[in-house]
Amino acid sequence: MVKPDELIIKIATLVESGHSSQMSLTVVTGGAVITGRLAPEAVWRQRVAEVLTDSAQLSGFSTVFDAPAAGDGPPTHLHFHVARILQGAVGIPETGGMYRVAIEDVSAWTVGDFSYSDH
Repeated sequence: MVKPDELIIKIATLVESGHSSQMSLTVVTGGAVITGRLAPEAVWRQRVAEVLTDSAQLSGFSTVFDAPAAGDGPPTHLHFHVARILQGAVGIPETGGMYRVAIEDVSAWTVGDFSYSDH
């Protein structure tokens, strides 16, 4: 059984408590590097539901994200918004996306959001 990093759990707990949604984090998980800002799970779910509701093909899935998060125990996932998967010198998607990452799957992390420049 993997024991998640207690520091990252404390960061996620503070984000979940609503103190701030401005915490930027970069994580390595499953070989992918994801960078962006963390959001409380409820806010993240609401935003995903809104995006799905606006889609003609996917609107039926929005109800999955309307259900409240199970609030028992410490956070088990990080909820990124305005996030990108880093691939070489490119962040995908360029405008940022919504990612949910299991804390136990994070193999490395750093505080901050990596940005790109053409210079």
